[in-house]
Amino acid sequence: MESEFVQTSDSAVFGSIKRSGKIQLARGGRLRVAYASGLLLLCDGRSLIQYDPGARTAQKTELRAASEDMPLLNVLVDVKAVETTYRLQPVTNEKLKLEPKRKGIPAVELEGKGGFLRRIQWMDTTGAKQVLELQHPRTPASIPAQAFSFAAPTGTRWIGKH
Repeated sequence: MESEFVQTSDSAVFGSIKRSGKIQLARGGRLRVAYASGLLLLCDGRSLIQYDPGARTAQKTELRAASEDMPLLNVLVDVKAVETTYRLQPVTNEKLKLEPKRKGIPAVELEGKGGFLRRIQWMDTTGAKQVLELQHPRTPASIPAQAFSFAAPTGTRWIGKH
């Protein structure tokens, strides 16, 4: 699946922030989120890499650890794992609420239409309301494997181990 997206964040501290980009998903826990600002999140099914071209920094985290810290990530990379963290509560034919099974995890609302996920809404740990809206989800003929790999540009500073 691939789609353009708009992500909005409404926070008492930072106000309203709107970002856009493109998201690509493939079997095996592969994910690519490319923000228009250049920020990049890549998952090859084993590791999650965050790259910030403005700061020229990259950070690599094992997917299992990232999913434990951010269980919402499973909605995109490991749907089967969602039920280990959330109780699924249907709201309508097109809306599902994910109630956390443990404290410290945000409740999540999912909306779909036409067989595609269209909207994800949650409160982050700072209390900001986050909404990710998929604009034109579709199933492409294929997504090249290299879309889910990362070659650090010269001068990239790695944060932590990689």
